[in-house]
Amino acid sequence: MKAVIYARYSSDNQREESIEGQLRECMAYCKKNDITVLRTYIDRAMSAKTDHRPDFQRMMANMEDGKIGIIITKDLSRLGRNQLHTGLYIEERFPQFGVRYIAIMDNIDTAKGI
Repeated sequence: MKAVIYARYSSDNQREESIEGQLRECMAYCKKNDITVLRTYIDRAMSAKTDHRPDFQRMMANMEDGKIGIIITKDLSRLGRNQLHTGLYIEERFPQFGVRYIAIMDNIDTAKGI
């Protein structure tokens, strides 16, 4: 299986270690589950209250181009803070393009019925 990882932290008060920790946990999950990571998308000091984040938008464009099969985040809050928007991505946008979503710390895997 092949996947991408999306990592984000929200403010200048957080540090780069936040991204490193997210990537470390996602990579460990991928290794344990025999998932090949094709790319990482990272937004630094970007709020997740909207989806207006540069690497998030790049990831979505690549998804729509059929270049992504699985999106992995450390937890659901990395994908977004607005529950309505986040739910729409998980329930509608990702399935529309055949993309599986995994939030490892929240035990969410759309291939297993969330």
